[in-house]
Amino acid sequence: MKTSSLIRTLPLFLGLLASCSIDKTPYDGLSESELLTNEQGLRAATDGNYTIIKSLDYTRNLYIMNEFQGDNVTLSGTTTDPLFLTYTYRHTADQGNALQIYRKGYAAIIGCNKVITATTAGQSKELDQLLGENLFLRAMIHFDLVRLFGRPYTQSPESNLGIIIKTDLTPDDNASRATVKAVYDFIVADLKKAASLMTIAKSSSYATAEAAHALLSRVYLYQNQNDLAIEEANLVINSKRYTLATPTQVPTFYTLENEQNPEIIFAIKHTLRDDRTWSAIGSMYYTSPGGVGWGEVYASQAYQDLINQFPNDQRRSFLVRKLTSTGQQEKRNGIDKVYITKFSNQGGIPTLSSPVVLRLSEMYLNRAEAYAKKGQLDQAIADINTIRTRAGLSGTALFSTSDLKGLASVLDVVLQERRLELAFEGHRAYDLYRNNRSLVRNYPGYHNIQTGQQTVPATDKQVVHLIPESEIVLNGNLKQNPI
Repeated sequence: MKTSSLIRTLPLFLGLLASCSIDKTPYDGLSESELLTNEQGLRAATDGNYTIIKSLDYTRNLYIMNEFQGDNVTLSGTTTDPLFLTYTYRHTADQGNALQIYRKGYAAIIGCNKVITATTAGQSKELDQLLGENLFLRAMIHFDLVRLFGRPYTQSPESNLGIIIKTDLTPDDNASRATVKAVYDFIVADLKKAASLMTIAKSSSYATAEAAHALLSRVYLYQNQNDLAIEEANLVINSKRYTLATPTQVPTFYTLENEQNPEIIFAIKHTLRDDRTWSAIGSMYYTSPGGVGWGEVYASQAYQDLINQFPNDQRRSFLVRKLTSTGQQEKRNGIDKVYITKFSNQGGIPTLSSPVVLRLSEMYLNRAEAYAKKGQLDQAIADINTIRTRAGLSGTALFSTSDLKGLASVLDVVLQERRLELAFEGHRAYDLYRNNRSLVRNYPGYHNIQTGQQTVPATDKQVVHLIPESEIVLNGNLKQNPI
């Protein structure tokens, strides 16, 4: 009988259950059966699941694969790293980062299923909280994977294939991919249940009811369920648990640990012991004065032109020009070195960050997009101006329904502001494709070595990654995406 790749990753998962925690003393000395029979063991198992998604194979790949598909970054040269395949839309069935995130994602899902299966709702607030956290993580990972390997929800979700929905404890060689719609329905159900179970206020390093509502807002937006996207965003905004950064706080926003930042709803917490230096997300975007980091992927000229329209925009601080000793712009292969620091300098460490998954700013942007699509244009503009005010803009830098500053519609205003605010966090390509818009790269970079030009329609086959071929070999029912 064939050995599933998920089975091969299970021993790692079990080891993590026994030894890993986000910020607690390692818990060990119990067998798996004992570990899952009491609150202390279930807490340790849950912490192990957070640790799996914090791994290099998952978090780094997730943020790189999501962002490098967009038009906010430019790759300054060829590389043997499979990120080149994602950036250039030349996905292959043996792409290393796709295989890593696929396997690690399902390893974490199986870990969540073990806790979910071992926990009965209604026994105590503490156990309900643990059950809710694992339901949230399971939903979030399914959402991460279906965006990478399944087509946008707005493109025939009832017939397009998504991913395997995993709810059992044993890896199954013969599971089939569910439709995109079925996967989204599953995600929504898990998140709604998670939100109802989690009643304990916890830090943004952990899932909470507000995190579940926030992710629901995003999922509903992807489904074009605009009323529901607004409703879920309102639940988070009106909870008053989170506050927007002020303009003076924006430049240091990403240098803070989760607990220090009142705008963060959920982030994947990294501490000094988790710093991966040359393998960190930030190492691709930045080279520190001390020479740490590859610094080979820069802010695209298109994004620079957009963000530099208003000198008072505090978000400009996330771009750092690399200058020569004589003050000239330094280049690599003819491309300006403009570093991106959203994944750098937590605690003063150039390659350390706690990648943000959900934050309050996104809730205003989700609500604005949903308002725009419903024709509630004044409300949409009000939310956009809230985010622009947060960035230090005022007066003529703000929008009104009678002054869209040359943009064709309020929806265009919203999508532009999403691009400005959420840049480098992995949203841009999905924002374009779920709205049936093409990706247009008309700036220097290795997306097209000859011309620096590239257009990718939302219907292009390469909009989604290919299912890893090694998984298809192991599972005869696992169908490949069109090539």
